[in-house]
Amino acid sequence: MERAEIQVSGIVQGVGFRPFVYRLATKHQLVGFVRNMGDAGVQIVVEGRREKIMEFIQALRSEKPPRSSIESIAVFWQPPSREFKDFQVHSSDRKQLGLPSVIPPDLALCDECLGEMLDKNDRRYHYPFITCVNCGPRFTIIEELPYDRVRTSMKHFPLCSDCLCEYLDPADRRYHAEPTACPVCGPRMELYHSSGEIVRTGDPVTEAARLLDEGCLVAVKGIGGIHIAARTTDDGVLERLRKEFDHPQQPFAVMSKDLDTVRTFAEVSLEEAELLTSYRRPIVILKKSPNYHLSELVAPGLDTIGVMLPYSGIHHLLLHAGREPAYVMTSANVTGLPMIVDNNEALARLKNVVDYLLLHNRIIVNRCDDSVVKMIEGKPAFLRRSRGFVPEPIQLAFNSDRSVLALGGDLNVTASILTGNRCFLSQHIGDTSKLETLEYLQEAIARLRHLLNLQKVDFVAHDLHPEYSTSRIAPQMAEKFQARTVAVQHHHAHLCALMAEHGLDELVGVAADGVGYGPDGTAWGGEIMVARLDSYEHRGGLVKQPMPGGDLAAIYPARMVAGILWGHLETAELDRVLREYCPNGFKYGESERKIVLQQLERKLNVFPSSSCGRVLDAVSCLLGICFQRTYEGEPAIKLEAAAEGGEADKVNIEPAVENLGGKLMLNTSKLLLDVLAARKRNVPRKHIAAAAQLAIARGLSQMAIEVAKSEGIEVIGASGGVFCNWAITVAVRKEVEESGLKFVRHELLPPGDGCLSVGQAVVASRMT
Repeated sequence: MERAEIQVSGIVQGVGFRPFVYRLATKHQLVGFVRNMGDAGVQIVVEGRREKIMEFIQALRSEKPPRSSIESIAVFWQPPSREFKDFQVHSSDRKQLGLPSVIPPDLALCDECLGEMLDKNDRRYHYPFITCVNCGPRFTIIEELPYDRVRTSMKHFPLCSDCLCEYLDPADRRYHAEPTACPVCGPRMELYHSSGEIVRTGDPVTEAARLLDEGCLVAVKGIGGIHIAARTTDDGVLERLRKEFDHPQQPFAVMSKDLDTVRTFAEVSLEEAELLTSYRRPIVILKKSPNYHLSELVAPGLDTIGVMLPYSGIHHLLLHAGREPAYVMTSANVTGLPMIVDNNEALARLKNVVDYLLLHNRIIVNRCDDSVVKMIEGKPAFLRRSRGFVPEPIQLAFNSDRSVLALGGDLNVTASILTGNRCFLSQHIGDTSKLETLEYLQEAIARLRHLLNLQKVDFVAHDLHPEYSTSRIAPQMAEKFQARTVAVQHHHAHLCALMAEHGLDELVGVAADGVGYGPDGTAWGGEIMVARLDSYEHRGGLVKQPMPGGDLAAIYPARMVAGILWGHLETAELDRVLREYCPNGFKYGESERKIVLQQLERKLNVFPSSSCGRVLDAVSCLLGICFQRTYEGEPAIKLEAAAEGGEADKVNIEPAVENLGGKLMLNTSKLLLDVLAARKRNVPRKHIAAAAQLAIARGLSQMAIEVAKSEGIEVIGASGGVFCNWAITVAVRKEVEESGLKFVRHELLPPGDGCLSVGQAVVASRMT
């Protein structure tokens, strides 16, 4: 007889791990107990024959539940106490084992629960909150650890006798399934008119589906927030939706009931199908198929569409009852602001905006937007990492004895907490230049700290830009924790996040995005760096170009066309080019165009920028694709769509890399002049777009390769929002690998600013 205390860390709470341990211990004829601990670890104490205990420990890893993830198992052998007669599941203990916390993400409804929900003979028939140990909400309902019903928003719904029997039966799939419920004891749906009056109906979800099919706008409360749902085959409905929410061009995500239906309007690869049907259920960016039959107003000007499959019982029932091939499911909030999660707020804010609201009475503790993923060469590129992935940590190749809170940038913000060998990202926060979102960031940080039981931090890291809201609140947060602040250069943070993801200490990095504050006080965004976790050397990038009007040039890319071509064309010729090729590029027409040229001549209100995003915007504008940015990245995204099917070799656009002051610089004025020359020759737009993207990719690659070979560094990495572009990412990879070097890009984190907080945390953790 032997006794072993086993401590397990990883994703082992809320994923059916304790019932699994119970069955496994019984199978191996062991006695003892298992219980959740306050830091999200699991403690197991077993007594029995040593060989049986060893088999049990081995099976913990090899036979673990599908949603669990074991990171470490610590075994402590002790003399047997002979106090146990059987094996039991004990109540959770809020004491700490000293293990790092891991909270499971929200899990899509499993097939077994879906089958029961659609079975007329099942007591949970058409019950939208059906769940078990293998599925359902986790992160969005949890208040604190250990993960038990009393510490979730399900505590407001005491179990009925039938549910309690299942909950206490070790052989049942709902044994200790904390969100479990049924129509007798669980949350309920209600359908409201926009006036706030309850619609009397026996089946609110089916009625909502009927109203959607009639052309109504319906707000739908799901797991992590509230969506606006609408038909996808009715231009009039979509025009109204765009007007009500001031989204003139922003693509809407859609939800379709199954893969077969999705394939009627989009192309789906094997990798995309696997991701769509996974328990994470993100929005996946798919190519529109040749037989695309949804309204063009779903994703105007794009050759792609964001699609997700139902992930909650609510969504399954809605899609099951509806007749549309897909429904728009877009966040019920102003762009950049937090998702609406509260019923009263929804009824107040959406009054007279939508027609109906389908709401439930379960509190959303942690709001969480849908994740958005694009597959590039069969591997994920996150546009947004949130529901289904948060709060799973990034495993680090080093172990830090310092704890760091990192606040991210300004747009597409996430926060991160680094402790030990893990970095925990928050859910997607948004645009912190808005007060409501900044408050949401602070709230999300407080909740994440509470879940991780983190009492203090040593450093508060933030962006180098002094005017970012996150930079301004950093000293206040540092004072609260008696911590030091660390300002991290934007593109260094990008590359450190990439290195953390791949376990690297050094690389030559290509950091290409819209904007990041440089140490010289100018706007960077197309940089070549030798990056290490604690330092960087700037070795080149895109030539700085004038941005007349500053941030206005990011909204109206014709201003960038003027800035990039200034000094390379006579003023009269430049004016003619702007008038002919960018006819709608200036909000106030000719008068504004003249003022912009005067600004450039006098160098007034003109700011230098090496932004790759602004160059792509200028190409898009010069080709007549996009004259105004109405959502983040719009001109460049539409340029990528316009390049689909284009043949770059039909146009002679070669990258011009020059050595200026000891740094390699890509001449983007020459590139835009080549685009203009091709435009004048009436070369098909798709060929010019493809050639321009390729030239930028090749120019960035050539500079990075030359620096890497001169430094003896074998890895080149790419980070920044530009690497959401399929063509540029693939072209850079090919150039790098053909040179004999290794290429890495983000696969676990967004290449955009959603990864910044991880990089900031890593840099701060190396501080002395």
